[in-house]
Amino acid sequence: TVSFYGSPYQLTKSMILPKQIALRTLPRIYSVSPNVRMEPAERASLGRYLAEFVQLDLEVRDASRDEIIGVGEGLVLHVLTRVAERCPAELERLGRELTIPEAPFKRVSFQEAQEQFGKGFDDALSSSLSAPAWVIEFPRSVREFYDREDPARTDILLDMDLIYPEGYGEALSGGEREHTLPRILRRLEKDGIDKERFSQYLSFVEEGLPASAGFGIGIERLTRFVCGLENVEQARLFAKAPGKVGAI
Repeated sequence: TVSFYGSPYQLTKSMILPKQIALRTLPRIYSVSPNVRMEPAERASLGRYLAEFVQLDLEVRDASRDEIIGVGEGLVLHVLTRVAERCPAELERLGRELTIPEAPFKRVSFQEAQEQFGKGFDDALSSSLSAPAWVIEFPRSVREFYDREDPARTDILLDMDLIYPEGYGEALSGGEREHTLPRILRRLEKDGIDKERFSQYLSFVEEGLPASAGFGIGIERLTRFVCGLENVEQARLFAKAPGKVGAI
């Protein structure tokens, strides 16, 4: 939140709650929006974080996680295939040889990934992959209150992350959403979050939100992976990286 015209102004850092509200009227939506996140300055050296980036968000009413996984795979495969077909000269100039993976992508549980690679496994897992893979079955403790719990397994979420291969890290994140007032209030209480922070959102929940699933995919990270760039800053004109102050 920043001061804007003398009043508090909320910068966009996630479209999940607005997407849920929009689905009260529309059956499915997508949005391309700027996102601002105050990442720690030391993350700039990792090559995949920006303080300001563009994200494609989508959400589908009454969709399941598996259905949204199918949408994500289709989107990534479409982009890779079209770029390989239409831009061979540009890829050659970049020294990038694109490999088109086959669907369905491999799935790995959060527990399996942590047991094999340890905590904060994204980098090690990504470096071990030759094709994109999904991480699923996240514990509730590592995600947000709006991520839907699996009714069959307490504290396991119906979430997913797509991980790029070759060390490029996380591609997209999403899953099914909590949408009923009692469950959302319980999650807020469990996480120690003051419900007054989300009073406007909760008023919509009380009126009724549909079940939904969706994800957000970072455009600069996708560009970095497609082009084989060393740093995500190369994928954005006048990039704003964590801890770096630019004049433009």
